[in-house]
Amino acid sequence: MAARAYWKGFLRLSLVSIAVELYNAVETKSEISFRQIHKPSGRRINYTKTVQGVGEVKSADIVKGYEVGPDTYVTLEPEEIEAVKLESKKTIDLVKFVDAVDIDPRYFERPYYIAPSDKHSGEGYVVIREALKQTGKAGLAQLTIGGREWLVAITALGDGLLMEMLRYADELREPTEYFEEVPSIKPDKELIDLAVELIERKTGDFAPEKFEDHYATALRELVQKKMKGQKIKAPHEEAAPGSAKVIDLMSALRKSIGESGGKEKPARATPRRAASPRRGAKRRA
Repeated sequence: MAARAYWKGFLRLSLVSIAVELYNAVETKSEISFRQIHKPSGRRINYTKTVQGVGEVKSADIVKGYEVGPDTYVTLEPEEIEAVKLESKKTIDLVKFVDAVDIDPRYFERPYYIAPSDKHSGEGYVVIREALKQTGKAGLAQLTIGGREWLVAITALGDGLLMEMLRYADELREPTEYFEEVPSIKPDKELIDLAVELIERKTGDFAPEKFEDHYATALRELVQKKMKGQKIKAPHEEAAPGSAKVIDLMSALRKSIGESGGKEKPARATPRRAASPRRGAKRRA
């Protein structure tokens, strides 16, 4: 079955406008999820909405509220929220271009493939793709879907175009407070040289297919065993280690280099394009 387009509209570069379709680049079917089940009956747990001191409440009595302080909310009616929704535009207007490698990877949210809608859009599509590829640029635009405005970056990807939804600047936490405990010391040059050599020996092409999600594999195998009626025993857990051991960094690095063996094939010099981080609270399209 052909994939269903997430969005249809136009991609515009100045006076050049071509019909395009967006497709989700992430396969959500591969994600493993669980349901809460009532063990005695084997049925799914249902949830009721309650208020402390009141009990269960009706859906008609529930409104949305924005927290402005501890236990203090500004309530909003559905028609009030609807009034500020933006009109869904059918054009991705490339208004600015930046070096693709200069986009901070923390901003990447979710990837989408952009494909031409019909044969008439093919030539313009290829021209934009080749221009982005040769310049190494990412085109920035804002796209309105479902009443919300998203910041997006568009880059060349193989034979096509990739659109990445981006976070806005105010969505990111400042990293300073998390790095306060990092010591302000100048490490020994030999230590750095050894670490650099170790990294270079372990350098190769980016090949994510070589990495397996062992947890997901183990879960699927567990489900299959349970379906066959096999009894599952939890593995013996080792005792938690005590205080951390003091490590001779120099000896550890030298030993690591000795164990790393021959040098792997160096990675090709290609423009960096960080993948969407899978992180915390997400805005889902």
